[in-house]
Amino acid sequence: MTATLTPEHVTHKVILDNITWETYQRLMEERGECPKPRYAYDRGRLEIMVTSYEHENLKHLIGTLVELLAGELEMDIEAAASTTFQREDLAQGFEPDASFYIQQAGLIRGKKQIDLHTDPPPELVIEIDITHPSLNKFSIFAGLMIPEVWRYHKGALTIFKLEDDAYSVAEISSIFPGLTSADLTRLISDGQEMKRSVWLHSVRESGRRLKRTA
Repeated sequence: MTATLTPEHVTHKVILDNITWETYQRLMEERGECPKPRYAYDRGRLEIMVTSYEHENLKHLIGTLVELLAGELEMDIEAAASTTFQREDLAQGFEPDASFYIQQAGLIRGKKQIDLHTDPPPELVIEIDITHPSLNKFSIFAGLMIPEVWRYHKGALTIFKLEDDAYSVAEISSIFPGLTSADLTRLISDGQEMKRSVWLHSVRESGRRLKRTA
């Protein structure tokens, strides 16, 4: 077993190699309902992460942004938050920073558990990466067939769309047609600087503009 520690955030993230699926499952069982630490597993590699205030603040901000835009566009949406998504047959599992069902919202509404063997994966996953090193989760996302990923890194949000078995960068979201990565980056930046009430109004207005141009 080998471990890599993040130099500037030693207590925040550890990556371990040669970890069995059984060990990954046991760690999650021992954690129980506690939200920390978070785990991601990809065929023997395990990331263990305890998030910072900066990370949690961004997670809440971007999640709120998605829900507000969906509301203005009158889109059905179900937030799956940091649900554990996993498949033993693929030896892959992760807990997103945030995740959402849109077109499939009605299929999972009211469920107490999500089983990816029978239930669809979330259509949008939010990935916030502000520390290094970090387990590259895109192979997990592709294995579990996540259609769209928004990755926030170094002050910018990038949209990734699944095409065949790999992700490619996209300028415009498929979830919110007309919404660009530049729009999202600007709204997130505004959310970090504006009073929350002013920012919420700004996001709603952005949603109304999208609706008018749809």
